[in-house]
Amino acid sequence: MRKLLKSFKTEINPTEEQKVKIRKTIGTCRFIYNFYLAHNKELHESGKKFMSSSQFRVWLNNEFLPSHPEYSWIKEAYSKSVTQAVNNGQTAFEKFFDHKSAFPKFKKKGRSDVKIYFVRNNPKDCLCERHRIKIPSLGWVRIKEKGYIPTTKDGYVIKSGHVSIKADRYYVSVLIEIPDKRIASNSGEGIGIDLGLKDFVIVSNGKTYKNINKSARLKKLEKKLSREQRSLSRKYENQKKGESTQKRNIQKQRLKIQKIHHRIDNIRTDYINKIIAEIVKIKPSYITIEDLNVSGMMKNRHLSKAVASQKFYEFKTKLLAKCRENGIELRIVDRWFPSSKTCHCCKHIKKDLNLSDRIFRCDCGYIEDRDFNAALNLRDATTYEVA
Repeated sequence: MRKLLKSFKTEINPTEEQKVKIRKTIGTCRFIYNFYLAHNKELHESGKKFMSSSQFRVWLNNEFLPSHPEYSWIKEAYSKSVTQAVNNGQTAFEKFFDHKSAFPKFKKKGRSDVKIYFVRNNPKDCLCERHRIKIPSLGWVRIKEKGYIPTTKDGYVIKSGHVSIKADRYYVSVLIEIPDKRIASNSGEGIGIDLGLKDFVIVSNGKTYKNINKSARLKKLEKKLSREQRSLSRKYENQKKGESTQKRNIQKQRLKIQKIHHRIDNIRTDYINKIIAEIVKIKPSYITIEDLNVSGMMKNRHLSKAVASQKFYEFKTKLLAKCRENGIELRIVDRWFPSSKTCHCCKHIKKDLNLSDRIFRCDCGYIEDRDFNAALNLRDATTYEVA
């Protein structure tokens, strides 16, 4: 049977000693990443050749560390994590050279998502039981959600993984080989999906998923977030004025804000997961979505916050993974395809359609909701790319 790689992410409950080790390793990985960027920047300014990740590691171990014993603490960290941090630096530079992203930025403490990478080198390295997981350099760590990760006793193999911290909570993400149970062909008809701001997902079968950011639950959390952010801002202002504001109180307030951000993010992610699970359960033969220009939409200062909170990229990424897992063809239509402006009935393109026009009215007599009309046009699109 064919094998499929699938990731599983869950919260862990490490001991105090393990927490210290995780934080130290993450700090070392952040330092090495920044050191790699700074070193290459220095080489570039002096007119020397760019140093790859492998060349940098050889230089670091054979030249830099022997002559700088004060940096010997770098060797205390798990070697695979340090290697991955340098590889991530090279990937960031490659994206910059290929004009896919801006110049790599230095990672700041408490503000950047730095993870501990681990890999399975031998069969005893990465093991998983119902209530605990064995991570190289950390040993056995307790899992909060028991039974979520497939166990090694059942024949599942952990290939690699990451340990991360978010809002003072610890997570492990592992990549596991699972049997490929993809269906050869789905009997259901194809569907089109239109993503929007008024409603989040509009499906061509008539199902509409509302914008969760307009719910009372999230509005209450965002109001609370604004209040806590104002409180943090006042603490910083008092510190600048020389008034009595302890650094510990600022750290407490920052953690409080991080927890609210984390909770909001979890609610949005959970909503996306549930929508995708419902859509895939229909078992369509194909799903068609539009290649949205999210970066262009973000430039509109009136819509940028609403666009960011919808998490369109995460929806597309997770939908693609779920489609591959279930043998569903995901079709991507070009961003210039006039899905909203085309009449589904007579195919006439209404060029003067404004964003404020929520009902599509055609001269042929066809009247339909703008977003539902777009979903129908996406379903019937003939020019597309298969993801």
